[in-house]
Amino acid sequence: MQTWPVQDAKARFSEFLEICLAEGPQMVTRRGTEAAVLVSVDEWRRLQASARPSIKQLLLSDAARTELVVPPRGHARRRSAPVAE
Repeated sequence: MQTWPVQDAKARFSEFLEICLAEGPQMVTRRGTEAAVLVSVDEWRRLQASARPSIKQLLLSDAARTELVVPPRGHARRRSAPVAE
């Protein structure tokens, strides 16, 4: 991964973007500290998909298994049904 100071990335953005698409992610630094990474759309989508668990993973995980909390029933009395004669 190539590192670009923010001034160079701004001044030569077209080249910065082309290198990202050809060679992969590019690091941007601000005052010598890593600040951001430019990645291609395909790489971004792949990363997003791998970060999200599938529905199958959610259902099989321990986090999905909880006790069913049933609220207590009220103390209301039922009405009696009319008697048919």
